[in-house]
Amino acid sequence: MSSPVLKYFPGLSDSQKEQFALLPALYNDWNSKINLISRKDMDHFEERHVLHSLGIAKVISFNKGTKIMDVGTGGGFPGIPLAILFPECEFLLVDSIGKKIMVVNEVARSLGLKNVKAIQMRAEDVKEKFHFVVSRAVTEFPVFYKWVKDKFLKEQMNEIPNGILYLKGGDLQKEFGPMYNHAKVTELKDHFSEDFFESKKVVYFKV
Repeated sequence: MSSPVLKYFPGLSDSQKEQFALLPALYNDWNSKINLISRKDMDHFEERHVLHSLGIAKVISFNKGTKIMDVGTGGGFPGIPLAILFPECEFLLVDSIGKKIMVVNEVARSLGLKNVKAIQMRAEDVKEKFHFVVSRAVTEFPVFYKWVKDKFLKEQMNEIPNGILYLKGGDLQKEFGPMYNHAKVTELKDHFSEDFFESKKVVYFKV
């Protein structure tokens, strides 16, 4: 079966292709020890986890030196796939659950990812600042915004201003409330043809 990642990101280097190719077996192995991903989702792992994470790359191509924090990374999404795609950027992956962070660090080590650091911490307690914060729908957006609103660098180095890139589905207008008017929504169904992406979006919120 051909990889959905290669279908939508044909310009990968050989080492990136190799890293993406290693992900399913690595996560299958870890998932058998620590339940990170449901079995049903594991059957569609590349589409629902790897490609979904890379939806952010359809909104922005991070420039070299960009610092990105992935909040509530779980098993490493969207941080790990993005770190493979953008090897010259720095990624900090945070989650409050220690065993998940342990897996993320082991996966990063197995892949030889030097641009990833994973720590067990709540986002509110992180002292560093970043150009972008990414996440895959860990909580209601207004709550999430409070966690991270003071975590941004003043320096701008990308084609869009620093901000939040949030992978989300469902009724955004209801969830975001008045903040919705300041958000830019990208429909992933416009970029990926698989049915899974029909209701999936990337929300960009400038800080």
